[in-house]
Amino acid sequence: MSPHHIIFYTKSGCHLCADALRMLHELRNEFDLTIEEIDIAGDRELFKKYFDKIPVLEIDHRSTLAAPIHIDAVRASLK
Repeated sequence: MSPHHIIFYTKSGCHLCADALRMLHELRNEFDLTIEEIDIAGDRELFKKYFDKIPVLEIDHRSTLAAPIHIDAVRASLK
């Protein structure tokens, strides 16, 4: 089975993003995950789209979660 691919939209100085990243690393104990971090500050379109929603997780190109992100919601999206 291939790993779950998570695109993690973030920006520096975001404490909610730091919490979400710790949660993702914790979930690696249960799931095979690859995490692609994208800083929205480096892309004008992504910044406009997500600046008030980060952190944002796109899971396996099928499910998107935005702040506040809860571990149970991520776990359910990975099953």
